[in-house]
Amino acid sequence: MPYEWEEWALAALLGIEPREVRQALEARRRWPRRAVSATGVPVLTVWGRTAAGRPLIVAVYHTAGHTWRIIGARDMTDAELVEFSRWEETR
Repeated sequence: MPYEWEEWALAALLGIEPREVRQALEARRRWPRRAVSATGVPVLTVWGRTAAGRPLIVAVYHTAGHTWRIIGARDMTDAELVEFSRWEETR
């Protein structure tokens, strides 16, 4: 799946490398989940791990064609990590 960055989202990354975001998006086991942004826009979150095992949540939205735009990424909270780990156990 082709992913592209929103420039403002790339500039807003704090403590997360762009390559880590890509790794989480391209991980063999990733959990896509629907969500709504703080402004009420429907987005897709992808819960996954980097190559080093760092658990991240990446927000994307679909554009025309097959492209997805990356609009944010963050570390999972402790509660989210528990939920994600349980999901991973079933895969």
